[in-house]
Amino acid sequence: MKKQLQNLFNFPDKKTGYSIYNIEAKNRRKQNTLDDLYPKLPAKKFDIIYADPPWDYNGKLQFDKSSKDVDNIDWSRKIFISSASFKYPTLKTNELMKLPVREIAKDDCLLFMWTTNPHLTQALELGQAWGFEYRTVAFIWDKMNHNPGQYTLSNCELCLVFKRGKIPRPRGARNVQQLTKAPRKKHSEKPIEVMQAIEKMFPSQERIELFARRKAKGWSVWGLDVFE
Repeated sequence: MKKQLQNLFNFPDKKTGYSIYNIEAKNRRKQNTLDDLYPKLPAKKFDIIYADPPWDYNGKLQFDKSSKDVDNIDWSRKIFISSASFKYPTLKTNELMKLPVREIAKDDCLLFMWTTNPHLTQALELGQAWGFEYRTVAFIWDKMNHNPGQYTLSNCELCLVFKRGKIPRPRGARNVQQLTKAPRKKHSEKPIEVMQAIEKMFPSQERIELFARRKAKGWSVWGLDVFE
């Protein structure tokens, strides 16, 4: 690896961490080994669908500040690189659209969908492709810290709500706050407070979490790596 880095370093057009660490990035990228994109969706219909799609960033990597350019790289230590695709298999929007989510939605159903800020347009398109109409921003998650951004520091993440038919009834709480303040935890892990808020709003409805990582009481779950 060191020799490969030195060879790349000698080429004037290979000055960024993206090119220098391309080999390592490919080795660390998670692959979906299933014949289909995901397991089959359950043969059941739901009132509430809660989804955190594995958005694809076209292989974009995050680097620490030492990888800005060749003159700034510290070769004496391993440069930090990270990517969503290192944690789980990501899917492009056109692949996510293939999932037959509309088949598990009741005639009256709400879809709560997390989106990263760069994927806002794709999230609106995805909700429509799944058979829903965009209504509003249901939750804003204040992570109580920030990521670097191209324009402003990234402090928040959005959970949108889409509707099919009418709002499921009976309704529960109607005073749930849109803003949720909760510290960021593991990569892509969403605050449990949002799921709990949805339970308060719709306590008696059939609910499912898509792309789930763990089982939750009162919810059906579906995903590649669901554990207790």
